[in-house]
Amino acid sequence: MLKEFKAFIMRGNVVDLAVAVIIGAAFTAIVGSLVTDIITPLLLNPIMDFLQVKDLENVAWQGVKYGKFIAAVINFVIIAFVLFIVVRTMHRIKKKKEADGTAEVPAPTQEEILLTEIRDLLKNRPL
Repeated sequence: MLKEFKAFIMRGNVVDLAVAVIIGAAFTAIVGSLVTDIITPLLLNPIMDFLQVKDLENVAWQGVKYGKFIAAVINFVIIAFVLFIVVRTMHRIKKKKEADGTAEVPAPTQEEILLTEIRDLLKNRPL
């Protein structure tokens, strides 16, 4: 059971997923700071001054703290936009490589090599 667990953990997909989660957590902290420390003071301060609120999280109406929700929506939109830019850039790079003919052609598998050899032998066989 321990060997199976080790094999499972060492698979590439699990390690890639772990790296993605860690980078995602760090990215979330950066976006949270962007919203809290930059966007809120620059863009939302006029609204917050009008509402006479010092902190976005304290914006409430009849006890409903919708300020936290607004901050979460802003975080989501920023994260979604950055991911869109990353995916779009990766897609453009891939398209450019394919158009240039520089995209890597995968090496033939052992099965494909054997099938090619069999085909060649059959083709050269006298009838």
